[in-house]
Amino acid sequence: MTYDLFVADRAFSSWSLRGWLMFEQFNLPVRTHMVGLYDGTMAEDLADLAPARFVPVMRDADGIVVGDSLAMAETLAERHAQAGLWPSDPAARALARWMVAEMHSGFTALRSDCPMQLLHQYQGFVPSDAVRADLDRIETLWVLARDRHGASGPWLFGAYSLADVFYAPVAARIAGYALPVGADATAYVAQTLAAPAIRRWRAMGLTKSYDPVPYAIDLPTQPWPGPTPLPARAVDAGPSENAACPYSGLPVTHFMELQGHTFGFCNAFCRDKTVQDPEAWPAFTALL
Repeated sequence: MTYDLFVADRAFSSWSLRGWLMFEQFNLPVRTHMVGLYDGTMAEDLADLAPARFVPVMRDADGIVVGDSLAMAETLAERHAQAGLWPSDPAARALARWMVAEMHSGFTALRSDCPMQLLHQYQGFVPSDAVRADLDRIETLWVLARDRHGASGPWLFGAYSLADVFYAPVAARIAGYALPVGADATAYVAQTLAAPAIRRWRAMGLTKSYDPVPYAIDLPTQPWPGPTPLPARAVDAGPSENAACPYSGLPVTHFMELQGHTFGFCNAFCRDKTVQDPEAWPAFTALL
């Protein structure tokens, strides 16, 4: 069964990121559709998905529509039990559900004061006492999960789970505003930013520009603190070293230069997402 997933602007929509990670990280088949959150077309784009008003939203092959990321998570976990969306151990699964539910309904100060943005890192942001309290609670939960259930791997419950899906935008907020957290949380944030799926999501988000930029604040910035991408640039013409797009297999029409070599793609989006972070795309790195 292939799902249709409806998401909004990748550089800013934290809930869309959660919805997409559910499919991407657990290898569930999906077609992704963009909704115009900042283009003013959201209501029109969601008109056939009633009663959906927000993203993410998914629709299955039978036309069943599920909105809200928590409802989506439970539906997918129920339908794809072997995919491992929740931890298999009952105690770990109970704590993971608790942490996801608390993320879904809480941490309002962090969400309000630090909207997710994947463009850069703000310097000099001073968190309020309420944001600091949210960060303290998040660190408590992360340490608890790791201490009790994280011995088998690097994620909150060892193996990647829905808990990591729901806290990925939190890690992005900590990174994007240089928020003060301890060493363990800092390491978890760095691991989240380095995850290939997060790098691909951000690369796709950076293909779109904004004027004005949503949620911009008057503070100096420095580059995004995730892995530094290989320097690449779009170029007007080939010839390219490949005749077919690494993603679609279609003939190349758009071109990119990397390390003195030219590579081709079937459209501007395929090229531009690769320019933003070439190493994030296994289909492209296979050409290297």
